[in-house]
Amino acid sequence: MSRLGNVGARLYRGEVGYDFIGKRKIWYGVSILITITAILGLAVGGLNMGIEFKGGAVFTTDTKAKISTSAAHDAAVEASGHEAIVQELGNGGLRIQITEVDTAKANEIKTQLSDDLGVPENKINADLVGPSWGEQIANKAWTGLGVFMVLVVIYLAIAFEWRMAVAALVALIHDITITVGVYALVGFEVTPGTVIGLLTILGYSLYDTVVVFDSLKEGQKGITKQTRYTYSEIANKSINSTLVRSINTTVVALLPVGGLLFIGGGVLGAGMLNDISLSLFVGLAAGAYSSIFIATPLVADLKERDPQMKALRKRILAKRAAAAAKGETEEYDDTQDGADEDAETAGATAGRHGGRRR
Repeated sequence: MSRLGNVGARLYRGEVGYDFIGKRKIWYGVSILITITAILGLAVGGLNMGIEFKGGAVFTTDTKAKISTSAAHDAAVEASGHEAIVQELGNGGLRIQITEVDTAKANEIKTQLSDDLGVPENKINADLVGPSWGEQIANKAWTGLGVFMVLVVIYLAIAFEWRMAVAALVALIHDITITVGVYALVGFEVTPGTVIGLLTILGYSLYDTVVVFDSLKEGQKGITKQTRYTYSEIANKSINSTLVRSINTTVVALLPVGGLLFIGGGVLGAGMLNDISLSLFVGLAAGAYSSIFIATPLVADLKERDPQMKALRKRILAKRAAAAAKGETEEYDDTQDGADEDAETAGATAGRHGGRRR
């Protein structure tokens, strides 16, 4: 078994672990700082909305242009008076995207580009995109997001409990805010592909969160009948037992997405791949972070306010204080619970039959 596999097995058995819940205020602070940065980026710079949302014209040439993409960019800006995005196509032609252009203006730009690019006017295709289409896409995306959130809360409240539903909802909003903020900070164009990426990451984020919640649900069974672990400690054990699994699934998901973003979009210059790959990459990373550092600690915070959990914590702390006063130590391990029960059962049986305890 690999070293990572050994660590994972020891984490699952509770032999080693990191105190995620105990240091939750640190993770809350980090998340608040990242979220504030994202919101500031969104408020100051705003989102670079694509032509599908603003409306405009897309000009493509069927033949190779006689000037470079940078020169074509300058020519398009001069002809239209608006910022332009120029990309070189596989056949050597160019794709020029200009926002906020109407039909009359598009015809003038097409004529001007024909002269500047050295391409016959009949070899330049002009496609107009109305802003109403992008508005419909945005409205449908918001509607889909709202329906998804409602269904998630209802499902988690039924399958688990309302505290987990609230924590999962906070984690999802956290992931979306960070992803949108990154788009605002780096200036990547927001297209329908970006919207698809945002909706896709919600499933990945929720998957990691539900895995931890399922482990927590199993671990908290009969919690009030024991005096060894508080709810926060059981929550911490649940995170540690699923930690390697979360890391593995996140890394496997990030590798191909990272290839699209850094190799396809960066090295090869396939700019359109950036539309969906950046949202997926940031969202997947944020989702893995929030399921471990935000969702489960938040559940523990909410649960520890329950009167039963408060009473349980008080009993456990009193028991530990009494043990410490006697100079005794307690091993907080699941295997020890079973050993203690077996020892008590064996002792009682030996006493009934006149046996001796060892």
